[in-house]
Amino acid sequence: MPVKYLITGGAGFIGSCFALASARQERQLLTLDKLTYSGNLLNLRSLEQNPLHRFVRGDIGDAALVRRLLEEFQPEALINFAAESHVDRSILDPEAFVRANVLGLCSLLAATLDWWKTLPEKQAAAFRFLHISTDEVFGALRHDTPAFTEKTPYAPNSPYSASKAAGDHFVRAYYETYGLPALISNCSNNYGPRQFPEKLIPLVFARARAGETLPVYGQGENIRDWLHVEDHCAALELILTRGQPGQTYNIGGRAERRNIDVVRDICAILDELAPRPDGPHAGLIRFVQDRAGHDFRYAIDSSKLERELGWQRRFTFEQGLRETILWYLDNPDWLQATQSGEYRRWMERRYGGEDPA
Repeated sequence: MPVKYLITGGAGFIGSCFALASARQERQLLTLDKLTYSGNLLNLRSLEQNPLHRFVRGDIGDAALVRRLLEEFQPEALINFAAESHVDRSILDPEAFVRANVLGLCSLLAATLDWWKTLPEKQAAAFRFLHISTDEVFGALRHDTPAFTEKTPYAPNSPYSASKAAGDHFVRAYYETYGLPALISNCSNNYGPRQFPEKLIPLVFARARAGETLPVYGQGENIRDWLHVEDHCAALELILTRGQPGQTYNIGGRAERRNIDVVRDICAILDELAPRPDGPHAGLIRFVQDRAGHDFRYAIDSSKLERELGWQRRFTFEQGLRETILWYLDNPDWLQATQSGEYRRWMERRYGGEDPA
Protein backbone atom coordinates (compact mmCIF):
# COMPACT_ATOMS: atom_id res chain seq x y z
CA MET A 1 0.00 0.00 0.00
CA PRO A 2 1.78 3.20 -1.10
CA VAL A 3 1.79 6.04 1.43
CA LYS A 4 2.31 9.76 1.12
CA TYR A 5 4.77 10.05 4.01
CA LEU A 6 6.96 7.83 6.15
CA ILE A 7 7.39 9.79 9.38
CA THR A 8 10.22 8.63 11.64
CA GLY A 9 9.99 9.72 15.25
CA GLY A 10 6.29 10.07 14.57
CA ALA A 11 5.16 9.57 18.17
CA GLY A 12 7.27 12.44 19.47
CA PHE A 13 6.19 16.03 19.96
CA ILE A 14 6.88 17.54 16.53
CA GLY A 15 6.55 14.30 14.56
CA SER A 16 3.09 13.58 15.96
CA CYS A 17 1.95 17.13 15.22
CA PHE A 18 3.07 16.66 11.61
CA ALA A 19 1.29 13.29 11.43
CA LEU A 20 -1.95 14.74 12.81
CA ALA A 21 -1.81 17.66 10.36
CA SER A 22 -1.17 15.28 7.45
CA ALA A 23 -4.01 13.01 8.54
CA ARG A 24 -6.38 15.98 8.42
CA GLN A 25 -5.46 16.19 4.73
CA GLU A 26 -6.58 12.54 4.38
CA ARG A 27 -3.14 11.32 3.39
CA GLN A 28 -1.89 7.76 3.70
CA LEU A 29 0.70 7.76 6.47
CA LEU A 30 3.20 5.40 8.08
CA THR A 31 4.78 6.45 11.37
CA LEU A 32 7.83 4.74 12.82
CA ASP A 33 8.97 5.31 16.40
CA LYS A 34 11.21 3.47 18.84
CA LEU A 35 8.98 4.60 21.75
CA THR A 36 11.76 5.56 24.14
CA TYR A 37 11.08 8.02 26.98
CA SER A 38 9.72 10.83 24.76
CA GLY A 39 7.87 8.76 22.16
CA ASN A 40 4.27 8.72 23.30
CA LEU A 41 1.47 6.83 21.54
CA LEU A 42 -1.03 9.05 23.36
CA ASN A 43 0.07 11.72 20.88
CA LEU A 44 -1.35 9.59 18.05
CA ARG A 45 -4.43 8.36 19.89
CA SER A 46 -6.84 10.13 17.54
CA LEU A 47 -5.38 8.11 14.62
CA GLU A 48 -5.83 4.67 16.19
CA GLN A 49 -8.93 3.83 14.16
CA ASN A 50 -7.92 5.81 11.09
CA PRO A 51 -7.53 3.38 8.15
CA LEU A 52 -5.17 5.83 6.43
CA HIS A 53 -2.61 5.58 9.25
CA ARG A 54 -0.27 2.75 10.20
CA PHE A 55 2.10 2.75 13.18
CA VAL A 56 5.21 0.58 13.46
CA ARG A 57 7.42 0.39 16.52
CA GLY A 58 11.06 0.31 15.49
CA ASP A 59 14.46 1.99 15.37
CA ILE A 60 15.77 4.05 12.45
CA GLY A 61 19.04 2.21 13.06
CA ASP A 62 17.43 -1.09 12.07
CA ALA A 63 18.35 -1.04 8.39
CA ALA A 64 16.49 -4.25 7.55
CA LEU A 65 13.26 -2.92 9.05
CA VAL A 66 13.59 0.44 7.31
CA ARG A 67 14.31 -1.21 3.96
CA ARG A 68 11.31 -3.53 4.36
CA LEU A 69 9.00 -0.62 5.19
CA LEU A 70 10.27 1.41 2.23
CA GLU A 71 9.75 -1.48 -0.15
CA GLU A 72 6.29 -2.31 1.21
CA PHE A 73 4.88 1.20 1.55
CA GLN A 74 6.72 3.09 -1.22
CA PRO A 75 6.53 6.55 0.43
CA GLU A 76 6.65 9.71 -1.62
CA ALA A 77 8.75 11.29 1.14
CA LEU A 78 10.55 10.34 4.34
CA ILE A 79 10.51 12.96 7.10
CA ASN A 80 13.03 12.25 9.83
CA PHE A 81 12.06 13.61 13.24
CA ALA A 82 13.73 10.75 15.13
CA ALA A 83 16.39 12.11 17.49
CA GLU A 84 17.63 12.43 21.02
CA SER A 85 16.99 16.09 21.69
CA HIS A 86 17.50 17.11 25.32
CA VAL A 87 20.73 18.97 26.09
CA ASP A 88 20.91 17.91 29.74
CA ARG A 89 20.63 14.25 28.79
CA SER A 90 23.43 14.70 26.25
CA ILE A 91 25.71 16.07 28.96
CA LEU A 92 25.12 12.95 31.06
CA ASP A 93 25.37 10.43 28.20
CA PRO A 94 26.92 11.83 25.00
CA GLU A 95 27.31 8.40 23.40
CA ALA A 96 23.56 7.83 23.38
CA PHE A 97 23.24 10.92 21.19
CA VAL A 98 25.93 9.68 18.82
CA ARG A 99 24.11 6.36 18.50
CA ALA A 100 20.75 7.97 17.72
CA ASN A 101 21.58 11.20 15.93
CA VAL A 102 24.63 10.09 13.97
CA LEU A 103 24.84 6.30 13.65
CA GLY A 104 21.06 5.81 13.55
CA LEU A 105 20.69 8.54 10.95
CA CYS A 106 23.53 7.09 8.85
CA SER A 107 21.80 3.72 8.86
CA LEU A 108 18.54 5.38 7.83
CA LEU A 109 20.26 7.23 5.01
CA ALA A 110 21.99 4.10 3.73
CA ALA A 111 18.79 2.04 3.74
CA THR A 112 16.89 4.84 2.02
CA LEU A 113 19.59 5.26 -0.62
CA ASP A 114 19.65 1.53 -1.39
CA TRP A 115 15.88 1.53 -1.89
CA TRP A 116 15.81 4.83 -3.79
CA LYS A 117 18.29 3.50 -6.35
CA THR A 118 15.79 0.79 -7.31
CA LEU A 119 12.95 3.21 -8.09
CA PRO A 120 11.75 4.05 -11.58
CA GLU A 121 13.13 7.37 -12.80
CA LYS A 122 9.96 9.40 -12.29
CA GLN A 123 9.34 8.05 -8.79
CA ALA A 124 12.97 8.57 -7.80
CA ALA A 125 12.91 12.17 -9.02
CA ALA A 126 9.75 12.93 -7.01
CA PHE A 127 11.00 11.37 -3.74
CA ARG A 128 12.18 13.61 -0.89
CA PHE A 129 14.19 12.93 2.28
CA LEU A 130 13.60 15.76 4.77
CA HIS A 131 15.80 15.86 7.86
CA ILE A 132 14.63 17.94 10.83
CA SER A 133 17.48 19.67 12.64
CA THR A 134 17.96 22.50 15.13
CA ASP A 135 19.29 26.02 15.46
CA GLU A 136 21.70 24.78 18.13
CA VAL A 137 24.11 23.51 15.46
CA PHE A 138 25.05 27.15 14.82
CA GLY A 139 26.28 27.74 18.38
CA ALA A 140 25.42 30.82 20.42
CA LEU A 141 24.74 34.49 19.70
CA ARG A 142 25.42 37.67 21.64
CA HIS A 143 22.80 40.36 22.21
CA ASP A 144 23.99 42.32 19.18
CA THR A 145 24.72 39.43 16.81
CA PRO A 146 22.44 38.98 13.75
CA ALA A 147 20.18 35.94 13.73
CA PHE A 148 21.33 32.65 12.24
CA THR A 149 20.94 32.28 8.48
CA GLU A 150 21.44 29.24 6.28
CA LYS A 151 25.00 30.47 5.68
CA THR A 152 25.97 30.70 9.36
CA PRO A 153 28.96 28.40 10.05
CA TYR A 154 28.29 25.43 12.33
CA ALA A 155 29.70 25.84 15.86
CA PRO A 156 27.92 23.36 18.18
CA ASN A 157 28.60 23.75 21.90
CA SER A 158 26.90 20.73 23.51
CA PRO A 159 27.04 16.99 22.84
CA TYR A 160 23.44 17.24 21.60
CA SER A 161 24.13 20.01 19.09
CA ALA A 162 27.38 18.33 18.01
CA SER A 163 25.48 15.13 17.22
CA LYS A 164 22.84 17.04 15.26
CA ALA A 165 25.55 18.94 13.35
CA ALA A 166 27.20 15.67 12.40
CA GLY A 167 23.85 14.33 11.22
CA ASP A 168 23.25 17.40 9.08
CA HIS A 169 26.63 16.94 7.42
CA PHE A 170 25.85 13.32 6.58
CA VAL A 171 22.52 14.30 5.01
CA ARG A 172 24.27 16.90 2.90
CA ALA A 173 26.93 14.36 1.94
CA TYR A 174 24.31 11.87 0.75
CA TYR A 175 22.89 14.55 -1.52
CA GLU A 176 26.26 15.69 -2.86
CA THR A 177 27.83 12.23 -3.20
CA TYR A 178 24.93 10.00 -4.19
CA GLY A 179 22.27 12.42 -5.42
CA LEU A 180 19.71 11.43 -2.77
CA PRO A 181 17.09 14.22 -2.99
CA ALA A 182 17.54 15.39 0.60
CA LEU A 183 16.65 18.64 2.35
CA ILE A 184 17.45 19.97 5.83
CA SER A 185 15.45 22.27 8.07
CA ASN A 186 16.88 24.02 11.14
CA CYS A 187 14.27 25.28 13.57
CA SER A 188 14.20 27.36 16.74
CA ASN A 189 12.66 26.26 20.07
CA ASN A 190 9.30 24.62 19.49
CA TYR A 191 6.35 24.80 21.86
CA GLY A 192 2.71 23.72 21.83
CA PRO A 193 0.44 20.87 22.92
CA ARG A 194 1.83 17.38 23.64
CA GLN A 195 5.41 18.46 24.33
CA PHE A 196 7.35 16.09 26.56
CA PRO A 197 7.51 17.68 30.05
CA GLU A 198 11.26 18.01 30.41
CA LYS A 199 11.15 21.00 28.03
CA LEU A 200 10.77 24.48 29.48
CA ILE A 201 7.10 25.35 28.94
CA PRO A 202 5.41 22.05 29.91
CA LEU A 203 7.94 21.57 32.73
CA VAL A 204 7.17 24.95 34.28
CA PHE A 205 3.43 24.38 33.79
CA ALA A 206 3.50 20.95 35.48
CA ARG A 207 5.55 22.11 38.46
CA ALA A 208 3.50 25.28 38.89
CA ARG A 209 0.25 23.30 38.89
CA ALA A 210 1.71 20.99 41.52
CA GLY A 211 2.80 23.93 43.68
CA GLU A 212 6.46 22.93 43.31
CA THR A 213 9.42 25.28 42.96
CA LEU A 214 10.25 26.53 39.47
CA PRO A 215 14.06 26.29 39.22
CA VAL A 216 15.54 28.50 36.50
CA TYR A 217 19.14 28.17 35.30
CA GLY A 218 21.42 31.09 36.20
CA GLN A 219 19.39 34.29 36.27
CA GLY A 220 17.14 33.24 33.38
CA GLU A 221 18.86 35.67 31.00
CA ASN A 222 19.37 33.12 28.21
CA ILE A 223 17.37 34.03 25.11
CA ARG A 224 15.50 31.70 22.80
CA ASP A 225 13.40 32.22 19.68
CA TRP A 226 10.04 30.44 20.07
CA LEU A 227 8.23 28.69 17.21
CA HIS A 228 4.77 27.18 17.55
CA VAL A 229 4.84 23.53 16.53
CA GLU A 230 1.94 23.95 14.10
CA ASP A 231 3.75 26.80 12.34
CA HIS A 232 6.80 24.55 12.16
CA CYS A 233 4.82 21.72 10.58
CA ALA A 234 3.24 24.06 8.05
CA ALA A 235 6.75 25.16 7.05
CA LEU A 236 7.85 21.54 6.65
CA GLU A 237 4.94 20.87 4.31
CA LEU A 238 6.05 23.79 2.14
CA ILE A 239 9.64 22.56 2.13
CA LEU A 240 8.49 19.12 0.99
CA THR A 241 6.32 20.43 -1.82
CA ARG A 242 8.28 23.50 -2.98
CA GLY A 243 11.80 23.20 -1.57
CA GLN A 244 14.81 22.34 -3.67
CA PRO A 245 16.82 19.18 -2.90
CA GLY A 246 20.23 19.97 -1.46
CA GLN A 247 18.93 23.13 0.22
CA THR A 248 18.66 24.05 3.88
CA TYR A 249 15.77 26.14 5.23
CA ASN A 250 15.72 27.92 8.58
CA ILE A 251 12.40 28.07 10.47
CA GLY A 252 11.98 30.59 13.28
CA GLY A 253 9.13 32.20 15.16
CA ARG A 254 10.42 35.80 15.32
CA ALA A 255 9.69 35.62 19.05
CA GLU A 256 12.89 36.03 21.06
CA ARG A 257 12.31 35.86 24.81
CA ARG A 258 14.49 35.54 27.90
CA ASN A 259 13.84 32.29 29.74
CA ILE A 260 12.83 34.15 32.88
CA ASP A 261 10.25 36.14 30.91
CA VAL A 262 8.75 32.94 29.48
CA VAL A 263 8.50 31.48 32.99
CA ARG A 264 6.84 34.65 34.29
CA ASP A 265 4.42 34.67 31.35
CA ILE A 266 3.36 31.11 32.18
CA CYS A 267 2.89 32.11 35.81
CA ALA A 268 0.77 35.11 34.84
CA ILE A 269 -1.49 33.03 32.58
CA LEU A 270 -1.94 30.44 35.34
CA ASP A 271 -2.70 33.22 37.86
CA GLU A 272 -5.56 34.21 35.58
CA LEU A 273 -6.85 30.77 34.56
CA ALA A 274 -6.03 28.62 37.59
CA PRO A 275 -4.99 30.80 40.56
CA ARG A 276 -3.34 29.13 43.54
CA PRO A 277 -4.57 29.87 47.06
CA ASP A 278 -1.04 30.54 48.36
CA GLY A 279 -0.39 33.49 46.09
CA PRO A 280 0.97 34.20 42.59
CA HIS A 281 2.76 31.38 40.79
CA ALA A 282 5.83 33.59 40.28
CA GLY A 283 6.51 33.17 43.98
CA LEU A 284 7.62 29.61 43.18
CA ILE A 285 10.55 30.75 40.98
CA ARG A 286 14.02 29.81 42.23
CA PHE A 287 17.33 30.52 40.49
CA VAL A 288 19.77 27.60 40.42
CA GLN A 289 23.32 27.00 39.18
CA ASP A 290 23.62 27.29 35.40
CA ARG A 291 24.21 24.16 33.37
CA ALA A 292 27.43 23.41 31.53
CA GLY A 293 27.68 24.74 27.98
CA HIS A 294 24.46 26.76 28.26
CA ASP A 295 24.29 28.80 25.02
CA PHE A 296 23.33 32.42 25.67
CA ARG A 297 21.08 33.22 22.71
CA TYR A 298 19.54 31.57 19.67
CA ALA A 299 17.71 33.44 16.93
CA ILE A 300 16.61 32.26 13.49
CA ASP A 301 16.30 34.36 10.35
CA SER A 302 13.50 32.78 8.27
CA SER A 303 13.80 35.21 5.36
CA LYS A 304 14.76 32.54 2.82
CA LEU A 305 11.75 30.40 3.73
CA GLU A 306 9.44 33.40 3.60
CA ARG A 307 10.87 34.79 0.36
CA GLU A 308 11.26 31.58 -1.65
CA LEU A 309 8.42 29.40 -0.35
CA GLY A 310 5.91 31.97 0.93
CA TRP A 311 5.83 30.79 4.56
CA GLN A 312 4.46 33.02 7.30
CA ARG A 313 3.91 32.17 10.94
CA ARG A 314 0.30 32.01 12.14
CA PHE A 315 0.82 32.24 15.91
CA THR A 316 2.19 35.14 17.89
CA PHE A 317 4.01 33.92 20.98
CA GLU A 318 1.42 35.46 23.29
CA GLN A 319 -1.45 33.74 21.48
CA GLY A 320 0.38 30.43 21.14
CA LEU A 321 1.51 30.31 24.76
CA ARG A 322 -2.01 30.96 26.08
CA GLU A 323 -3.51 28.28 23.82
CA THR A 324 -0.77 25.87 24.90
CA ILE A 325 -1.45 26.46 28.59
CA LEU A 326 -5.17 25.98 27.97
CA TRP A 327 -4.45 22.65 26.25
CA TYR A 328 -2.44 21.39 29.23
CA LEU A 329 -5.17 22.53 31.62
CA ASP A 330 -7.77 20.68 29.56
CA ASN A 331 -5.68 17.49 29.25
CA PRO A 332 -4.40 16.60 32.74
CA ASP A 333 -4.58 12.84 31.99
CA TRP A 334 -2.05 13.21 29.16
CA LEU A 335 0.38 15.05 31.40
CA GLN A 336 -0.03 12.62 34.29
CA ALA A 337 0.57 9.60 32.06
CA THR A 338 3.61 11.22 30.47
CA GLN A 339 5.19 12.02 33.83
CA SER A 340 5.47 8.38 34.90
CA GLY A 341 8.00 5.60 34.34
CA GLU A 342 11.44 6.22 32.91
CA TYR A 343 10.87 9.96 32.65
CA ARG A 344 10.24 10.33 36.38
CA ARG A 345 13.17 8.11 37.36
CA TRP A 346 15.53 10.10 35.12
CA MET A 347 14.35 13.43 36.51
CA GLU A 348 14.95 12.25 40.07
CA ARG A 349 18.43 10.97 39.19
CA ARG A 350 19.41 14.11 37.26
CA TYR A 351 17.94 16.82 39.46
CA GLY A 352 17.20 15.18 42.81
CA GLY A 353 13.67 16.53 42.69
CA GLU A 354 14.66 19.92 41.26
CA ASP A 355 13.86 20.21 37.53
CA PRO A 356 15.64 23.37 36.33
CA ALA A 357 14.02 25.23 33.46
